[in-house]
Amino acid sequence: MHHIMQNDAIPKVSGEIRKVDTDAGKITIRHGEIPNLDMPGMTMVFRVASPDMLGKVKAGDQVLFTAEKSNGALTVTSIELVPMK
Repeated sequence: MHHIMQNDAIPKVSGEIRKVDTDAGKITIRHGEIPNLDMPGMTMVFRVASPDMLGKVKAGDQVLFTAEKSNGALTVTSIELVPMK
């Protein structure tokens, strides 16, 4: 019997960075559907779980990220650059 751990596997979502606001600790991402948040694709502002994430990306970057609700705020919990082909 296969045991599927729904909560541990937060899906990675592809997106494009629109704006990085280091002062506010926020990031604007145009993203695809986020299944774990039941959210369709759109452009929106997220908080980041850790400020050093903001230094890794810039506007226009293609990324894969995970997002969760933390203290009522949508928060990017991991982010990685998608290498340009």
